[in-house]
Amino acid sequence: MKEGYQEIIRYLIVGVLTTVVSLAVYYGCVLTILDPEQALELQAANVISWIAAVTFAYIANRIFVFRSKSRAWFREARAFVCARIATLLMDMAIMFVLVTVCHYNDKIAKLVVQVVVTVANYILSKVLVFRNR
Repeated sequence: MKEGYQEIIRYLIVGVLTTVVSLAVYYGCVLTILDPEQALELQAANVISWIAAVTFAYIANRIFVFRSKSRAWFREARAFVCARIATLLMDMAIMFVLVTVCHYNDKIAKLVVQVVVTVANYILSKVLVFRNR
């Protein structure tokens, strides 16, 4: 199998594992120390799970997907986080347009958005973050 396809497969595997990390941290927070009935605590759990997921994703993408050898790991990490913030904002904007403006079903819209965000994350990681391998 060509290296490009292997990289995409590794990226998708890391994506699934990142989702598991995000959900595990979120559920861990709301089942132990944070009350999801309280708006601030719900958002705190969301932010904590996002930070854990992005941290895991950076390390896993650096090591397993893009196999970066760059010594500029801080620059890479900063670029990675910025790219993930950009796609988070993209996610929110597309959901707003599809669900709030166009009145599409939120579950279907979220599936569409996840595909768009996954592709965008891969492209940004490959082009902007891990370009100096």
